[in-house]
Amino acid sequence: MMLDLQALRALAAVLREGSFERAARQMHVTPSAVSQRIRALEERLGCVLLVRTSPVTATEEGARLYLHFLQIEVLEADLARDLQPLGDAASRRGRSIRVAVNADSLATWVIPALADFHARSGDTVALHVDDQDHTREWLRSGTVFAAVTAASEPVAGCRVDPLGSMRYCAAASPEFAKRYFEARDLQAAFSEAPMLVFNQKDQLQHRFLNELLGDADPHPPVWWLPSTHAFLDAARAGLGWGLHPLPLVADDLASGRLVDLSPGHSLDVPLFWQSWRLDSETVHTLRSCMLRAAEGALLQ
Repeated sequence: MMLDLQALRALAAVLREGSFERAARQMHVTPSAVSQRIRALEERLGCVLLVRTSPVTATEEGARLYLHFLQIEVLEADLARDLQPLGDAASRRGRSIRVAVNADSLATWVIPALADFHARSGDTVALHVDDQDHTREWLRSGTVFAAVTAASEPVAGCRVDPLGSMRYCAAASPEFAKRYFEARDLQAAFSEAPMLVFNQKDQLQHRFLNELLGDADPHPPVWWLPSTHAFLDAARAGLGWGLHPLPLVADDLASGRLVDLSPGHSLDVPLFWQSWRLDSETVHTLRSCMLRAAEGALLQ
């Protein structure tokens, strides 16, 4: 079955922009034209593709079509690059590839990988940042074509490559450690010491405490800090303790600006690269850059 490519472009634009009006401005047509193209596609397929809320979201069928169009975009970008002598300047311009990553990877090893990718391909990357336990859902919904994830089970149509493990240590300022942990047992200390948590999806601190203390279930005061660098700044300032990526805090630990609250007890989080199974130079190049950067930064 042949699908109307312009209708697919309209569907993708609405999902990217979140509304028919913004999609119309991006496509340089009227909102009515965008709506008509999508309605015609829905009538042909016999199903609803969009939930017309604010922002507009995709139904299950709409998400599958969106994923299909994103794959077409990647292959078109490869073709335009191969035919550079025949194309105009617009066709040769790099496209922005959509990828989901977790915040700690972004703060430690992903930027060098993206710099390598841009130098080799000329393309840019549009990043979606989420917890490593949830980035796979961006792939499943068709929003991105690759993701750094803690899930080893592949999304349908994707391949999985192990990246290595990010090691986390429980760290705090020396003053904080002295106030809450000096001459006290760990269970009592962790029950009273304020804890830093990235957001509601962040379970790392709880996993660490469960592994360290067993059945004990402390409920300390919590600081919510949805920024990797603010999270680290808060630890340095003595607001609380938290689990920090070792590559990010190695210098702080070496200088004594932070101390490890539980030497010998760390949390290793295996990470994986999931990407579409496409015979695409763009996909292969980004995969190669991510694997190379991860090999130098993560535990292998």
